[in-house]
Amino acid sequence: MAHLFLVKDIAFQAGLSTATVDRVLNGRPGVRRQTEMRVKAAIAELEKQQPGAMGSGRMLAIDIVMETPQRFSDAVRAAFEAEMATFLPGIFRCRFHFAEVMKPAELAQLLDRIRLRGTHGIVLKAPDVTEVAAAVARADAAGIPVVTLVTDLPNSARIAYAGADNRAAGETAAYLIGEFLGSDGGGKVLVTLSSGRFRGEEEREIGFRRVIRARYPDIGITEISEGHGTDVATGTLATAALAADPAINAVYSIGGGNRAVLAAFDMAERPVRVFVAHDLDADNRALLAARRIGFVLHHDLKTDARSAFRAIMSRATALPRTVTPSLSSVEIVTPYNMPAPD
Repeated sequence: MAHLFLVKDIAFQAGLSTATVDRVLNGRPGVRRQTEMRVKAAIAELEKQQPGAMGSGRMLAIDIVMETPQRFSDAVRAAFEAEMATFLPGIFRCRFHFAEVMKPAELAQLLDRIRLRGTHGIVLKAPDVTEVAAAVARADAAGIPVVTLVTDLPNSARIAYAGADNRAAGETAAYLIGEFLGSDGGGKVLVTLSSGRFRGEEEREIGFRRVIRARYPDIGITEISEGHGTDVATGTLATAALAADPAINAVYSIGGGNRAVLAAFDMAERPVRVFVAHDLDADNRALLAARRIGFVLHHDLKTDARSAFRAIMSRATALPRTVTPSLSSVEIVTPYNMPAPD
């Protein structure tokens, strides 16, 4: 297998031992197909990251760990790869560990494996649960900085949070929906969460409910959760909610699965008066362009990537930590101001 990289670099990127990588590269027997694919994927990642790394003698290898639907992890990967190529004076190399659903124990085990294998830092999107906080504490005790991404673990040993003000985002959604339904005879909002374990989603919901309660008391709220942002599970929950409540006529999608939610409305032959979603991923771009959703609350993931890189660099180098990462701003995107994809 042709490559331009050291075995140890491929092993680090793939999360395998150097002996295993050596067996794969030299075509020795006894290697599983899955292991061979991991090595090939690692080499492909290194090839993408190589142009930036050639510009400096210093390299910081970090791990991005996320429990999230693929449509969002794809957007995060693109943002980190774009920032990685331009971030100076440090050069970053990233390993990505993404899964749509992970048990807390599995997440903690993954963080422990990364800690024991070695890394300059971890960027983490994970539920705010005891097992994950304990694994973050173990990483911090080992001198490995952890930065939380888009959803925080405020009571953990993480060194910084990179993301938007989630409570303000929820309040913004409430304003958009409230002003629309308030002039349209009222109704009830279906609020969708991927899981109640994520602090960021909880804060969005708190902000949303606070403004609806204070400014639009005639608007009701029905919540569904634990669909994990996947279409099948979220669609099933949305279908059941619509069957149980004929008053639902709006959606605030905190956790994703928007195509499935819209399909549930279509199956029930029910109109959606206003639909507010989060994140300008590929699905939401298409739905916004087709006028299936009205607003997307978007923040720049590349800003979050920059914040995470700076926080990790400050711990991994002699640079002083003089600046706390600022929250990224939330932009209201409509079909008329949707930015072009990167």
